[in-house]
Amino acid sequence: MTWKKVKLAYITDDSARKATYKKRTKGLMKKLSELSTLCDIDACSIMYSPYEPQLEVWPSPMGVQQVLSKLEMIPEMEKSKNMLNQESFLSQKTIKAAEQLKKHCKENWEK
Repeated sequence: MTWKKVKLAYITDDSARKATYKKRTKGLMKKLSELSTLCDIDACSIMYSPYEPQLEVWPSPMGVQQVLSKLEMIPEMEKSKNMLNQESFLSQKTIKAAEQLKKHCKENWEK
């Protein structure tokens, strides 16, 4: 069976949306488990669903509490050091693109 590109748009049919939600949730949890195992990291997931009265947590409520407590213990400066707003992100991208352009121009000149 071949993979086909899925058009990302709201699914209007309720039963199809619910089936897609269940499949995607299962896949997401599997990927999160694989990531956690392969990279030896602490990861958790909290999902609120319109189809379930209770929220879904992975790996367990206790595991989520442990990950969240580790996150709360990180100092605020360390949390925000890699955060960017859109303006600074775009300026960094522009600078990087300009540097690459200079590099390619230099290589072309040498050739």
